[in-house]
Amino acid sequence: MEYRVKGNNIELFQRDFTLDDTLDCGQAFRWTKISDNAYSGFFLDKPLTITEDGNGYFTFKDTTEQDFLNVWADYFDLNTDYGKLKELFSEDATLKKACEYAGGIRLLKQDSWEALCSFIISQNNNIPRIKAIINRMCEHYGHFPKADELAKETPESLEFLRAGFRAKYIIDAGKKIANKEINLESVREMPIEQARETLIKIKGVGAKVSECTLLFGMYRTEAFPIDVWIKRVLAEYYPNGFPEKFSDYAGIAQQYLFHYMRTAEK
Repeated sequence: MEYRVKGNNIELFQRDFTLDDTLDCGQAFRWTKISDNAYSGFFLDKPLTITEDGNGYFTFKDTTEQDFLNVWADYFDLNTDYGKLKELFSEDATLKKACEYAGGIRLLKQDSWEALCSFIISQNNNIPRIKAIINRMCEHYGHFPKADELAKETPESLEFLRAGFRAKYIIDAGKKIANKEINLESVREMPIEQARETLIKIKGVGAKVSECTLLFGMYRTEAFPIDVWIKRVLAEYYPNGFPEKFSDYAGIAQQYLFHYMRTAEK
């Protein structure tokens, strides 16, 4: 990771990273593309505007060096060598194509509660509508609501979100986290099967939402979310199952495959 402080900004040179691939691939919902080469968004309610020049150079606007090192470098997974991961994945013909198509994807290390809540909202939903619901929620509270704040709500009090059946699910999640029935930090450290079984105790959390929470909210890279696009990938390219040799990084491989299958011109 090569960076320098320049005025109020941080300038970064980073290989294997592009904003479109990373911020528009369906793993996070609080980012907005504000120009051809810039995004604005939030993590832990910290705002950021980030730009790129297309040659591996990025500018983190109005960011202190402390925040860059302690928040954003970890969030964007800048200390992981994705070049080596892509070398590994390129041993498989389909993954090689996916990595070549969207080689700038990085796994965002998101907050576990925010990821859980966001992916509950994502059920049977599309990305613009997911973003709209989350934006309304953050505007109402002035921040991404804590578990204990949602625990006090009712489906009726959350009608303004226009989240439909998902409202009662995020309320249940809030209650189970707030009353410590489920401790997300403990889930993070559990064996993967136990972690899955714990998360699905929350109403409305099934296999896909639990996998997304583990992957995007806890950096459990062995988690492998399966949606309609990944079902197609598995049926077409991996009828005998996803290769075991990639299991430790299956979730990162999934992101390349998901983005490729969803957006590549066939």
